[in-house]
Amino acid sequence: MKRSKKTEEAVFKILSGFATYSLIVILAFIIIVVFVKGFNALTWEMVVKTPKGGYYYGGEGGVLNAIMGSLYIAFGATIIAIIIGMPSALYLNVYLLRHKKTQNTIRYILDALWGIPSIVYGAFGFTLMLYLGLNASLLAGILTVALLITPIIVRTFDEVLSTIPKGLHEATLALGSTRTEMAFKVMLKQGFSGFITAVLLAFGRGIGDAASVLFTAGYTDLIPVNIDEPAATLPLAIFFQLGSPIPEVRERAYAAGAILTIIILTVSLTARLFSRQYSKSNIN
Repeated sequence: MKRSKKTEEAVFKILSGFATYSLIVILAFIIIVVFVKGFNALTWEMVVKTPKGGYYYGGEGGVLNAIMGSLYIAFGATIIAIIIGMPSALYLNVYLLRHKKTQNTIRYILDALWGIPSIVYGAFGFTLMLYLGLNASLLAGILTVALLITPIIVRTFDEVLSTIPKGLHEATLALGSTRTEMAFKVMLKQGFSGFITAVLLAFGRGIGDAASVLFTAGYTDLIPVNIDEPAATLPLAIFFQLGSPIPEVRERAYAAGAILTIIILTVSLTARLFSRQYSKSNIN
């Protein structure tokens, strides 16, 4: 019996290790392919200049318009999602703590919203845009992406808050705190690291999604100045340039993919460092 359990444990350990390292190898392979294929086109001009005349035929210029458009949309949508998502997650774990059926129903709906393909959000955003009389613009892109990533923030932060010991809730209320004080002064503080993770996931999904902004944000070679102007994004820039028959333009698509990867990695590392520093200061 003992030998059987040891064999079972060894097999499981090998399979788990193989799955883990396979993910690392796949991620490294994707990053290497993107950077190698886009290396020749990955210049400073790509980052600091907008497309010039004949850019999509191998002319001069860069993707600054798409970089700024992606950042505008991702940051704007993330801020809206935080404003809606953080109180929603706290409400689930504070005011609905004793209503399990309602909690589970809301969580099921959020899981369903999380699983809806982004192209469906894009179609809904397009319909909403027509109903409100909006043009394809930065505002329409922000609102659509906000709808896409709000369930991610709510559900991820909710999972973190649900792990906080129930005894902490009872102790906080026993000391005379209101539920609102418990939510923002205790639970938010305890789950802040998880909240940063939720925001990071939402931002990464928002800045890297193409389908949700395909019909709503439009596309332009200019950097938007007002929220009612169309905005280019890096995913759409990659999509359009990869379809070109010109090799130089396809190289620029991979270079744009490398820039998008660098932005996401930078945001990820910054958020994790901030979260770690907050955790240390919270302990001290």
